[in-house]
Parts: sequence; structure tokens; C-alpha cells
Amino acid sequence: MNTCLQFSELLQAFFTDRLMHQRQASPNTIASYRDTFRLLLQFAQQQTGKPPTKLTMEILEPAFLGAFLNHLERDRGICARSRNVRLAAIHSFFRFVAFTEPSFAALAQRVLAIPNKRFDRRPIEYLTRPEIEALLAATDRATWGGRRDYTLLLVAAQTGLRISELIGLRCDDVVLGAGGSVRCQGKGRKERSTPLRKDVVVALRGWMRERLGGPADPLFPSSRGGPLSRDGAERVLAKHVANAGRQSPALAKKRISMHVLRHSVAMDLLQQGVDRSVIALWLGHESIESTEMYLHASMAMKEKALAKATPSKTRNGRYQPTDRLLAFLKSL
Repeated sequence: MNTCLQFSELLQAFFTDRLMHQRQASPNTIASYRDTFRLLLQFAQQQTGKPPTKLTMEILEPAFLGAFLNHLERDRGICARSRNVRLAAIHSFFRFVAFTEPSFAALAQRVLAIPNKRFDRRPIEYLTRPEIEALLAATDRATWGGRRDYTLLLVAAQTGLRISELIGLRCDDVVLGAGGSVRCQGKGRKERSTPLRKDVVVALRGWMRERLGGPADPLFPSSRGGPLSRDGAERVLAKHVANAGRQSPALAKKRISMHVLRHSVAMDLLQQGVDRSVIALWLGHESIESTEMYLHASMAMKEKALAKATPSKTRNGRYQPTDRLLAFLKSL
């Protein structure tokens, strides 16, 4: 079999057979993997002068893939975390290659040995209640777009939905009334319902009355009537953050994305004494360990722990080694 055709067939089979049919991967996963290989093929064409259909598997050596990942960081400005996401897509493809075409097993083994890049884990960014109120107040509810933006940000700041879950909401996903809630399908195809506060129910009722959409229509459409894109939702947030930042200097100093609103919900629940297991269920996390980052970010909880700490009754002093070998080890 021709190697060139084999590479093309393997890549297409990876998406159609492995991701879509066998794994039934979500549209978000398929889109992420697609973008990775589009970038890889463009980079390979620039480096080799060959069009994607003429590329061979032998080109994809670890050194070449490492140069590609470095190119993404250096020239496209992605962070180490995003680099690891691209590498995960490449690893997934080569696990499929090793199973499907054993003649490339040695190459796949070398590629799979490429490690993830380590990165600094910084405390998460989140907004306080006054900052969220300032953000919502920055929307101009005298216009159709302003009313949509206000309702969108209000739902995001109360439910903690992921951006993909938020823009994927349809009109029939909203349940209004005394037990108001929104339904969504999150990661792992898990469906969950999130309860709504009374003020959010009132805002949604008014918006849906104005929206006049069918059951399958997007709850938060773009100006053209179609679903709001991820970039569109982030632009909406950035516009109102800029407006709110003029009145709230603390807000202007923060790097705020739609995911920061999700973190804000978790931090608010944690500071109100809600159990971490409930927060994990609320946000649709796979496990309770995913909520540990909120413990690290809560300075208020750390200050409470410090206030409960009692001075030790042991004498103060530093350890002094009694042996030259121990002194050497201490000096390292």
C-alpha cells in the first residue's frame, strides 16, 4: 500500500471510525482534534514544501513533532497547557495508528513517549459578588443586545455552566416556575439540571417572551439569529468587562473569561459553606478532586484556619546537626 495514501487514510479513519463511530466523541472534542491536525499539516507543508496529501507517516518523527509544538508556543503564543492539549490529540492519533497499522508501531511508540510540558499552576481567578453585580450593571438593557447579554451573563454567573453548555442551551432546556432550572449535557455526555434563583427565573421569563423562539432554537442567539459562538460569547463578556472596569478598578485588573464566571460560582458556593461534593455535582465535575483548586484559591478559608491555629508549646530553635555527614546533607 502506498505510504502517502496510507497516511491520508489513517488520518481520515481516525476521525470517522475511531472518534465519531467507536468513541462517539463530542463535537467539541472532534473540533479540537481537527484544529490540531490542521495546524500540524500547515506546519508540515511550510517545512517540507509538500501539500498535505503528499505527506508521509515517516515525516512525523518525534523531533519534527517537537518542532511543531515549539512553533505553536513561540509563533502562535499558546501556553504550556494548550500545548499539552495539542499533544494529547497527536498521542490519541498514534495510539490508533499503532493498533490499525502495526508497521508503524515503532514510530508510534517513540511519539507516545513525548512527555507533557510542565507548567506553573497559579491560583484561579474569580469574581466577588460586588464585581459580578458591577459587570451585570454595565449592560445596556435598553437594547435587544443588552438584554440578551444581561440574561446570558446572569445565567452564567449563577449556574456556572461551561461556555459550550451555555451557548448550547435551547429554549426548551429552560424550565420556569417555582422549581426553575436549566438542563444541559456536559462532559462525558452527562446530562444535569441546575436550579435557578428567583431573579434569574424572572430575567429568563422576560427574555424568552421577547426571544419568541421555538423549542429547538438557541436560547441566546447571535445578531443573525444563529447560535452564539464561543468567540462571540467571549466578546460579549469582554465588552461589558471593559465598561464595568471604568467604575470598578479592581475588575479592570483581572483577566476575565467565561470560565472565570464558572470559577466565581464555585468560590461563592464554597465560601457559603456548601460541601465540595455538592459543588462538583453542581458544576458537572467528574470527581470531587476537581474542586481542590478552589480550596487553594480561598484566602478567607485560609485566614479562618490561621485564626484557629494555637501557638505551639515547644521551644523555638533551629535544628543543629551533630555530625559532619548530617551537616553536609543539611547544606545541600
